[in-house]
Parts: sequence; structure tokens; C-alpha cells
Amino acid sequence: MATIHIDRVLETCIKQGASDIHLVTGRPPVLRLHGGLRSLDTKVLDGDDTAALMKSITPDRNQQELQEEGGTDFGFAFGDYGRFRVSVFRQRGKLSLVLRLIPTELMTFEQIGLPKMCEALCRRPQGLFLVTGPTGSGKTTTLACMINYINEHLDRHIVTVEDPIEYYHQHKKSLINQREVGIDVPSFAEALRRVLRQDPDVILVGELRDLETMEAAVRAAETGHLVFSTVHTTGAQGTVTRIIDQFPVNQQEQMRVQLSTNLIAVLSQCLCRRSSGKGRVAGYEFMVVTPAIANLIRENKTYRINSAIQTGKKYNMQLMDDHLWELYSKGTINEEEVMDKCRNPGEMQVKLEKAGAKLLTSTGQPDPRMDGDDPFFKTKSVQQ
Repeated sequence: MATIHIDRVLETCIKQGASDIHLVTGRPPVLRLHGGLRSLDTKVLDGDDTAALMKSITPDRNQQELQEEGGTDFGFAFGDYGRFRVSVFRQRGKLSLVLRLIPTELMTFEQIGLPKMCEALCRRPQGLFLVTGPTGSGKTTTLACMINYINEHLDRHIVTVEDPIEYYHQHKKSLINQREVGIDVPSFAEALRRVLRQDPDVILVGELRDLETMEAAVRAAETGHLVFSTVHTTGAQGTVTRIIDQFPVNQQEQMRVQLSTNLIAVLSQCLCRRSSGKGRVAGYEFMVVTPAIANLIRENKTYRINSAIQTGKKYNMQLMDDHLWELYSKGTINEEEVMDKCRNPGEMQVKLEKAGAKLLTSTGQPDPRMDGDDPFFKTKSVQQ
């Protein structure tokens, strides 16, 4: 019974184009649809339901980890429809599950709206390229797109270290090895210690979680490899500061020099709901490390990075607020979404008040809250 139930929920998620499924005791299954939460019009889950659903998809190794640690993460394929990344955890003595849908189709730079400069950076022989943003902002999709571009156009040996593996890549023009933390290797740090002996050209590190992993990633970039990774920070300026602040004071000066030499770009992103109510669009902040920006990092003048980004238009550099304003001007996103996602709400409010009335009359549309019409289940807003 649980298997049929989980299959129906997974099918509904894929059919409606939802990004996540939440299975929580005391609520029906909940989908994240176009950024909002929608409850499925079906049975309220009790403790036995969530436990049965968990057991129907969770490998034995992860069930053991759940018992010992109180939480576990893994991925699984749902036929040919897609893969799901799953986080299982305990709360108030009961189980909760969050399943993130990983699409099987890899998108192109144009489809996700990446700055054109990213293609040139993917061809660099070495350096550190960071993709940053909050959880659920599409960092994994962006990295998968870049790895796929290298895989299709260049002959490289690509080694990825992920927890868990999300997008599966096939060998194309490049050779690609994907290592999963917990199955193929015990930790990110251990994988990075070993990777330099594996003759890689390109290394993808799923996340820079701790000091040891950060050091290893910078060292790999320094020794002639192109390294991609993610950090949970907002903005290019904040990313540089955050990385340096992770290190003990007596190492910070050395790290500034290393970063200024090896960091090639920071792409910071967020996902915004489209004004039509259907689908989402990415907002980007993009910094390419020019000699001028490298000097700012080396001399501990990161507070001037935003000004440098504004003057770097020829490298496709842009600040997040400028890109959000561009999306708003085109009518792609609405005023509410701009204010939710912008970095300087005060300045943006003034800008909206000056130009907003005219823009809203020419492009504004009601912001419908989707009511899905699905053959499996109806969905309704969580607030209802």
C-alpha cells in the first residue's frame, strides 16, 4: 500500500512540475509548486504512514544512519521520469521526509539564462568558480549545466564529489567520474585529498562545508585544476568575506592572497516566481575576478567589490538588484517578488515608487495562486 501511495505522490509531483515533496505527520503530502506550498487533497498522514513511506524508498544503510544519527540523505531514480534527492529526519519523535525532484534533462546556458561569460570561464585551465545562494536556489542545476557544457565541448577528465549524486552525467567528449559521499568516499575532505592523484582536469565539490574542504578546494585550484563548488552565502562580496572569515586570524592574510590568485568568478543566484504564477526564473549576481577585484581581495577591501561589479559590464558582471530590476521591467516578475529577493530593499522601494506605477499598468498582471487540476489529486494552498 505504501509503495502505491509513494508512486502516486511522485507522479503527481512530476506531472504538476513541483520542485519538492514534504511528507510530515499530521498533514497531507505537501508540494512546493512554483515557489509556494500546496497541500494535496488526500489523506492526512499519521506516524505509521510516514514510517511506511520512508521504508518503501530508503536503503537499509540509510535506515541504519537514521537510527544512529537522527537523519539521513540519499538519492534514488523514479523510473525514467527523474531522480529524487531525499532528506529523512526526526521531529517530535516522528519522521519527516523532504524529496527534491532532480530533472533528468540537463539544461543549456540559454535555458537557465546564465551570463555568456560563463562559457569562456568553463574553458579556463585552472581556478575556483563558486556558485552561491540560499537552499533551493538552483545551484545544483547551474553546476550540472556547466559540467555538461565541458563534457560536450572539451576533452577533460571530470571528477565530481557529491552528497548525494543528483544529476547523472554520461561520458561524452570528456571522461566523468562521480563519487558519492558515504558510498564511494567517507567525506568531501577525504575525496579532495585523494583527487589530485586521479589525474583530473575539472573537479566539482558539491559544497564547501568546512575549513578542511575549503583549504583543499583552493589548493586544487592552485595546483592547476578547474574547481567548481557551492557556498551558502548571498552575494559575491559576502562570499569572499565569508570564506576568509572561516580561517583562523593568523591564516587570513595568506588566504586573501590565495583567493585573489585562484578565484575566477562568483555566481550568486535566487529563484523568483514568475508574474504569471507559473514557473520560476533565476536572478543572478555575477562577479568575474579581474586584476582590480583581485587587488581588492588581497588588500582586504571587499566592501568595494560591489562598485567594481557595477563598472564591469563588459565582462557581463551585474549586481543582483540590477538583474531583478531588469526582470521586473520586462514584466517577468512582480513588485512583491522584487522586494522579497532584493539586497537593498530601501533603494529598491524608492526605485519602484518612481517608476512602478507606469510599469505595473503596462505589464502587471494579477499574481494567481495556482490551483492545480491534476488527475491524481487536487492541490490547495497551504494557507487554506
